[in-house]
Amino acid sequence: MIAKKWEIDSRVILAVCDKENLGKTYEQGELCFKASEKFYGGEDITQKELEELLTQVDSANLFGNKCVDIALKKGLISEKSVITIAGIKHAQIYRT
Repeated sequence: MIAKKWEIDSRVILAVCDKENLGKTYEQGELCFKASEKFYGGEDITQKELEELLTQVDSANLFGNKCVDIALKKGLISEKSVITIAGIKHAQIYRT
């Protein structure tokens, strides 16, 4: 997995993408999603690092079956908050 932290208006956003999806475009019906290297491109992380990072940020944008499944298993999101684009899971996490 690849992760990049963004700081915007004193809030920290984590962008995470499964390595095999980075830089690719996925289309399904009217949906079109590009896993942009500019947004997601960062450092390689492990599952344990992702689990820790998800507890430290204000929001997260996850694209890829592996990273979304980790968030699901940790109870940070529910299946209802996951969309699938061309077989790839995408989810967002927001903390209030």
